[in-house]
Amino acid sequence: MAAAASALFNRLAAAGVVFAGGSFIAQQVLYDVDGGEAAVIFDKLNGIQEKVIGEGTHFRIPFVQVPQIYNIRMENRTFENPTQSKDLQTVNIGLRVLYRPRVDALPDILRNLGESHAWADVVLRSITQEVLKSIVAEYDAEQLITMREFVSKRIQEAMVTRGAAFNIEFDDVSIIELQFASEFNRAVEQKQVAQQDAERAKYLVERAEFEKLARVIRAEGDSEAAQKVGAAFAKHGQGYLELQKIEAAKEIAGTMSRSRNVAYLPGGNGMLLNMNVQ
Repeated sequence: MAAAASALFNRLAAAGVVFAGGSFIAQQVLYDVDGGEAAVIFDKLNGIQEKVIGEGTHFRIPFVQVPQIYNIRMENRTFENPTQSKDLQTVNIGLRVLYRPRVDALPDILRNLGESHAWADVVLRSITQEVLKSIVAEYDAEQLITMREFVSKRIQEAMVTRGAAFNIEFDDVSIIELQFASEFNRAVEQKQVAQQDAERAKYLVERAEFEKLARVIRAEGDSEAAQKVGAAFAKHGQGYLELQKIEAAKEIAGTMSRSRNVAYLPGGNGMLLNMNVQ
């Protein structure tokens, strides 16, 4: 019984060794390339192979061939770089880049820039600093604010050009942050306040001018109206006076007809008599 158990244990141990050995050999012979990745083989005998290997499970020569796997999906990174404007203002620019390596150039990237985990940090930071310094130095700080979209477009064009030399493709490059020194911010704020005060003063001056013009027009209108009234009175003055007398008489007659102390005697030749009774 003991002998049978010992034999079974030996067979299981041997099977375990065979399985472990098989797994080790499989790990050394096979490698996987996931979706969104590509691989380049570094052969210790022949150097970097020019063939780019796509996704799937692939064979390699153990201990001789080493696969370098690159992410070929679009990646997003943000770089912050302090630089100086044309008028020597310190500007801190946050630049967001969407990039990926050129797939057919992965062997050159491995050859010139290094392994898959390091190449982007080294190259992108260097390109970003170089482009920002060269372009930002062409504009004053105020122009960087008012022409932000145009400057961002110029930076993107320069990044695409420089990236092509390193086999990097950019889908988007944009300024996401633009900060200046506190002294410049205060100067901009004071300038805005001064502009607002100037606009307010201009409005007050224009308002005074309009009011003055309105008074002149009103005075001219009153003078013309007075002249026309005087001319009309000179021409029809007698008739106007007669009309005024008639209107006054009508008003007096109306008032007296409503009074209880006044009566009209038909036989008195139309004479009105005061009939005050104590």
